[in-house]
Amino acid sequence: MENLRLLFDAPILSLQLLLDGVLIGAIFALAAYGMALVWGVVGLINVSQGELVMLGGYAAWFLSRSGIHPLFAVPLAAALVFVVGWLLYRAVIFRVVDKDLFTSILATFGLSILIQQLANTLFGADVRTAESGFGTLFLFGGAVTVSRIKLISFAAALLTGAFLMLFLKRSRMGQAIRATAQNARAARVMGVDTDRVYAWTFALNAAICGASGALVAMTWVVHPYLGLPYTVRSFMIVILAGLGNVAGVLFAALGLGVAENFAGFILGAEYQAAFVFTLLVAILVWRRFWLARERRHLQ
Repeated sequence: MENLRLLFDAPILSLQLLLDGVLIGAIFALAAYGMALVWGVVGLINVSQGELVMLGGYAAWFLSRSGIHPLFAVPLAAALVFVVGWLLYRAVIFRVVDKDLFTSILATFGLSILIQQLANTLFGADVRTAESGFGTLFLFGGAVTVSRIKLISFAAALLTGAFLMLFLKRSRMGQAIRATAQNARAARVMGVDTDRVYAWTFALNAAICGASGALVAMTWVVHPYLGLPYTVRSFMIVILAGLGNVAGVLFAALGLGVAENFAGFILGAEYQAAFVFTLLVAILVWRRFWLARERRHLQ
């Protein structure tokens, strides 16, 4: 409770935590954009979402070691993980698209373990970071500090959300994705190659995760076991925001970032992960009662 009392005694500390939480939440939003897209179009809960983020982080780290600035590595990491996502779809995902939800969860969970262990074997368990060199902003006489890379990540989340909405509305593939999401059978009747749409959707999700992972590598660290927290966060955000709601995903992610940051400060960093999982359970219980109430209302 000492930390909680400290927040009331030093309001500027609350501002620091609020800013950090909002900026951190922007990175969560990137991974959640992709999960919402795959879930809404393919009907698949991708349990390997966090591992795609991890691959983007390693891609940025290796590119930075090759002399490419980590910021320029972000689009390159997105492109590389796009290819990985396309290959994963052609190798595994297309086999479970029409299966029940449990089968798809098992398949992507298997992918998660496979990617995690391959990363551990190839890259080792050491933590890595891609130094951006952007430094820190000092506000209010140095009482509040803001990392410039977090500001860049926030801008990247906004731009990615805007690009995703523009892509889905204006491009031919985006229109095919929207048509398939509304009614896959009708889209096939109208001549849409839904298998190609699903492949594009999963690969686009992977590219977004790759960009998110590159920003994670610059902001914190990357290691083979990075994935699970990002999968859980993405799932929570999509549950809160709903499918197809890009703005809702962003606001839910920012809210989660703030809540997690305050919880980490008040409870201690060692309980931060426990807070995230507890919050997930609470959200699922709330969602169940909310859906039950909606059904009673319709009856």
